[in-house]
Amino acid sequence: MIDGDPRVTEEELHAYVDGELAADRRGTVEAWLTSHPEDAARVAQWRAQAEAIRAHFGALASEPVPTRFDLDRLARRARSWRAAAAAAVIVAFVAGAVVGWMAHGASAAAPSRFDTFTGQALDAHKVYVVEVRHPVEVTGGERPHLIQWLSKRLDYELRIPDLESSGLKLVGGRLLPGPFGPAAFCMYEGPSGERFTIYYARTDSPQTAMRYRAADRFAAIYWVERGLAYVVSGPLERERLLSVAQAAYDQIDKGASQAR
Repeated sequence: MIDGDPRVTEEELHAYVDGELAADRRGTVEAWLTSHPEDAARVAQWRAQAEAIRAHFGALASEPVPTRFDLDRLARRARSWRAAAAAAVIVAFVAGAVVGWMAHGASAAAPSRFDTFTGQALDAHKVYVVEVRHPVEVTGGERPHLIQWLSKRLDYELRIPDLESSGLKLVGGRLLPGPFGPAAFCMYEGPSGERFTIYYARTDSPQTAMRYRAADRFAAIYWVERGLAYVVSGPLERERLLSVAQAAYDQIDKGASQAR
């Protein structure tokens, strides 16, 4: 609620910015903004942010959401687990007869951990960088809670770097389904609307140096450190991405060294 007045809510102000406000409420909201300059300034700031994001990411907002982030699909899959478990008994019996014949082909076709983690991180990046109102579940203003929550879900003490020196402010983070369990996802934003993300997921892969991957309009830097895979994703500008990834790595590595 805005200033305790029930006539105009913050949700209505967001809907006004997004062009989703009911027509019969528009006059009330506009009158409210005329007499409340602080809220008018907030609305102007939200509009500027939305325009900057649209300018950076444009057509991405209309692209289909990857199936791994389709919440309806995930819910249906959760509801059907009992039927799947029963079917698995039958499938396992049949599969036993042919598993040896298929094994060599399956291993040859399996994607590398680098491909798996960077693919999922880039998919998440594409989905959420275009979001204006709901890019994260927990905002950067709740940083201690964000770290505690994501660390608990991954069963790993995460370090979320401060990238202000790189011109990036922490927007916040969210939990995602990862390839081998839950994954953490944090978003940063620059003053012009550019966005970078850091994806964290548990892995049994050995430690690696940084590796670069470009995909369409975005790119990613991947590395593994102490049982955790990291992927920093952002615009295609390689030097800028490497600079942000190095800044993140330095803080994460320093924090891990101090904890030992």
